[in-house]
Amino acid sequence: MKMIFKIAKTELRNLFYSPVAWFLTIAFMVQCGVYYVSPLYGLANWQDVISRNNPNFTDFGISMTDALFLGQDGIFANVLQNLYLFVPLLTMGLISREVNSGTIKLLFSSPIRTREIVLGKYLAIMIYNLLLVGIVGVFMIVGILNIHAADYGVLLSAALGFYLLVCTYTAIGLFMSSLTNYQIVSAIGSFIIIFVLSHISGLWQKYDIVRDLTYFLSISGRTVKMLKGLITTKDVVYFVMIVYMFVTFTLIKMKAGRESRPWWAQASRYVMVFASVLVIGYVSSRPAFIGYWDTTRSKSNTLHPNTQTILKDLGKEPVEITLYTNLLGAGVHRGLPENRNDYLWNLWEPYLRFKPDIKFNYVYYYDTDDADSTLYKTWVGKSLPEIAGQTAEGLQVNVKDFTAPAEVRKMINLRPEGYRLVMQLKYKGNTTFLRTFDDANFWPEEQQVAAALKRLLGNVPKNIFLTGNLERSIYKKGEREYSNHAVARDNRQSLINMGFDSDSLCVETQEIPAGISTLVLADPKTALSAAAMEKISRYINNGGNMLIFGEPGKQQMLNPVLKQLGVQLMDGTLIEVSKDEMPHMVKPGLTAAGTHLSEDPALIALREMQTDGKSMGLLMPGVTGITFGDSSAFKAMPLLATVPGNVWLKAGPVVTDSTAPVFNPQDGDTRQPSYATAVALTRTINGKEQRIAVSADADFMSNLRMGGGFLGRNLYAWMVNDAFPIYTPKPKPIDTKLTITATTANIEKYLFVWILPGLVLLTGTILLVRRKRQ
Repeated sequence: MKMIFKIAKTELRNLFYSPVAWFLTIAFMVQCGVYYVSPLYGLANWQDVISRNNPNFTDFGISMTDALFLGQDGIFANVLQNLYLFVPLLTMGLISREVNSGTIKLLFSSPIRTREIVLGKYLAIMIYNLLLVGIVGVFMIVGILNIHAADYGVLLSAALGFYLLVCTYTAIGLFMSSLTNYQIVSAIGSFIIIFVLSHISGLWQKYDIVRDLTYFLSISGRTVKMLKGLITTKDVVYFVMIVYMFVTFTLIKMKAGRESRPWWAQASRYVMVFASVLVIGYVSSRPAFIGYWDTTRSKSNTLHPNTQTILKDLGKEPVEITLYTNLLGAGVHRGLPENRNDYLWNLWEPYLRFKPDIKFNYVYYYDTDDADSTLYKTWVGKSLPEIAGQTAEGLQVNVKDFTAPAEVRKMINLRPEGYRLVMQLKYKGNTTFLRTFDDANFWPEEQQVAAALKRLLGNVPKNIFLTGNLERSIYKKGEREYSNHAVARDNRQSLINMGFDSDSLCVETQEIPAGISTLVLADPKTALSAAAMEKISRYINNGGNMLIFGEPGKQQMLNPVLKQLGVQLMDGTLIEVSKDEMPHMVKPGLTAAGTHLSEDPALIALREMQTDGKSMGLLMPGVTGITFGDSSAFKAMPLLATVPGNVWLKAGPVVTDSTAPVFNPQDGDTRQPSYATAVALTRTINGKEQRIAVSADADFMSNLRMGGGFLGRNLYAWMVNDAFPIYTPKPKPIDTKLTITATTANIEKYLFVWILPGLVLLTGTILLVRRKRQ
């Protein structure tokens, strides 16, 4: 061991007695300085400008640690991107220099073992790498001083990722230096190896045998998690094994120069080392053997506690997930075998961390809806198998790997899912679908995954939408209908993707089932029969939860139902004259009771707004007022109320596309300080709290109005006591403000870009000159 340190010391001396190490050190310092002070000065300058003009300015609302160190213009993102340019220049002469100068013969003839030579030289490079980490560390320390409450856990994790990556690059450079006497060839060889390791993850991904092996060997993206503050044993083991492989390759190569062995014996050594790396890497990347350490202050890389609780409740029983990929369906590219690792590690790894026994299956098929002729119009004159064959050829896959329609339909009915890329989850005999979406994210997010997992545990809430009196439909896509927020499978925020089941029922001919979570009566346009009224009344008397949506002009359809609740829709239409909207478009504000419907992060933010004296308005296109009193058995609380003094109630019809209506008491118009447009009713019955919500507008829940936005989905959440949706908000960062001014940032710019590199340059020049004179 003592000899290893001596060789390392000698190598470091030689390293700094040459201009290359000094040049790389200075270039690295300048690069770090530029990428630190450039965003720093811009943010500090904006903070000064905003603070001067807005005394209430508190912060930027984004993490300054991420912006300065991990952002697109930050230090780590750019340093790691350019690191491969520095390392080959540093390592290209480690071994070849000894060969060219003849000192390698002296080393071989001395009582020094070959492994001591290799390990000593690599130890020297590791120490130099610590110098690079130290340079970055200077900026990390300054960043902690410049940022209010900087997240130092992220910085330490990123520094570890940087060090492991640069040690891996130098191990590659060490090996390439042992292969050739020409330093330029060694540098080019290092570039090539790094390039191969950066792109090997895309090779042979169609084949199950090699997919995991090439994916493990890939160096691309290995530091991404560490840069975000998540350290995994899988990534650490990868770097350690790659370093071990190339350092051992170097040792084998140098030993080969002193031994007389057949080529196959030498080659077997390389194969054995390479095989051991693959085996260890494969085992260490199995979910059950991966350890995780989230170093962020807010644990932003870890699943929300709500999701963790669901995974814990699943126990040790396995969850089976089957990905159905339709050759002719939407999202086919994401489901093909070559993208399987992206599917597993980018979508499912956070869940495998807490439940590593999830089993994954894959079904590849081709099919289309029998009622949809679009495909046949595109491929004129071709049968479905012929279309599948042509599509497979275009995607460079084998059509024989895809199951025919008749066979897959025996397995599962995917017609309701539109034959697009979809996942089916199974657990203890329960099944549910987890969908993909045509948006920027494509894959389901934590909220949708958590909802699907919780559905497997049972007790799935079911909403029943009444029909039979021309109510709003959950199956139609028209702008006044309700499909978008209820059953739209392609909307990640719809009830079906948030954990709810929804169905319709004709109240005139069918009985309301027991055990449903919510009964919805949305804007009936004809009078309910006595039988329908009796069924609804019985449901209410039994303590059932209900949502009731009405419209001005049709108050007489709902008021008989509302009478037993002590609530009535007022005759007439509310008018709010404004410069932008038509007069019947009223914008009531959310009340305190409205902000406490659920623990939705959006509502929590609105609560904070109300404490600051602000209120969030919700546009209701055509609404009337609601009257309620204390004589009812229900406790009534307004959820939405108009701004005092801005709104009045117009009797009779309203002309919306002419001049603004004028308040006229002679015509029956009335005015009161404020009108409630949505009311929550509660009472205790049969040992539980019954919840009913009444809205005097049905349009705000329509497809055109995006299903009521934040209020719409929270009405359903209120009905089930927040059992669904599963809220998984990420904590807000607190490192959102700088502690320095633009003047100080400008001083740091000159210090880190010019003065410190200049001092290092002066030191290096003096040392090299004195060395040359000696």
